[in-house]
Amino acid sequence: MASNRRSAESGTMAAGATTLAELAESVLAGELGPPPSELTATSAFWLRHTTRLAGSAATYLNHYVLLRVGGAFGASSFETGEVAADFCEGVAGRVLAELIADERPAVRVAALDAYLGEVRPHRTAAAAQATTLPAGTPEQRAAARDAAVAGLLDIEPGARVALIGVVNPLVAAIRERGGVPLPCDFNLRATAWGDPVAESMATVLAEADAVVATGMTLSNGTFDPLLSTCRERGLPLVVYAQTGSAVVREFLGAGVTALSAEPFPFSQFSAETTTVYRYRA
Repeated sequence: MASNRRSAESGTMAAGATTLAELAESVLAGELGPPPSELTATSAFWLRHTTRLAGSAATYLNHYVLLRVGGAFGASSFETGEVAADFCEGVAGRVLAELIADERPAVRVAALDAYLGEVRPHRTAAAAQATTLPAGTPEQRAAARDAAVAGLLDIEPGARVALIGVVNPLVAAIRERGGVPLPCDFNLRATAWGDPVAESMATVLAEADAVVATGMTLSNGTFDPLLSTCRERGLPLVVYAQTGSAVVREFLGAGVTALSAEPFPFSQFSAETTTVYRYRA
């Protein structure tokens, strides 16, 4: 498999792996860098976070698992109840290979993200375009972040864009570019403007000309089928990844068209300047 892969520094990252499981196998085999059996998790975080931006009626509830390995933080979102709050106990000092093989999807994704972020940091990737988010209020930083994501959208007027994981400013950005948003989310039933939100990804993908998805797809079981559908139909796929950004990067050119990677600390966890890294296949 290693012989089929292209360098993460070359601009088209991916390509031996076509699924998350195959990527994990490559990592565990030491094909992308030092064996993860030689690395340990320095620390672990379990975070529960809510946000309601000024002027919005929507309150977002998010859960995160984070693992620190060397100079990188690996992160994964998860749904309520999937990872217990006492997760962190006993994790510090554990071998990373064990965490990549953990039975919980969110832990596996966070461990993969930490490994890939450590061996191939976004900040040194030749293919990454660094964009600085300004210091400021949550609203100012969210607007700058969503503008960076929207800048990766190359759509024709009237294009139908499936939005997998609803972020209201991205709904607006799609419309501003002449697109027709097709929102889908497990937890929201309407956008800020009252648009109905589909629960089934298949419903919106059947109509889509392009797709925007969040990093949440990595841990909820939808990333692999989404990637497969986009490859089979030739649909452009832009991923906005706070969590799992280094994992998604491995699929650039193998289903993922563009990536907005925002490693920890995410924009909502800091009022200071932070960096988003944008990639195109």
